[in-house]
Amino acid sequence: MEVRSTSRCSQCGKPAAPPAENPAFPFCSPQCKLLDLGRWLDGSYRIPGPAVDPGESSRSEEDET
Repeated sequence: MEVRSTSRCSQCGKPAAPPAENPAFPFCSPQCKLLDLGRWLDGSYRIPGPAVDPGESSRSEEDET
């Protein structure tokens, strides 16, 4: 009897098949994969970092020209 470790989909919690069987791994399905991408694109997920002044980047671009 083969013992397989199963990963859980971070979107819905269902078991996700291993990469050899599941092109959407580490998600359970292409739909969950797209939901995750959408959350990154709309800004729901953020990587922590130092606070940035919104006007700071525009000022540095003006200094270069």
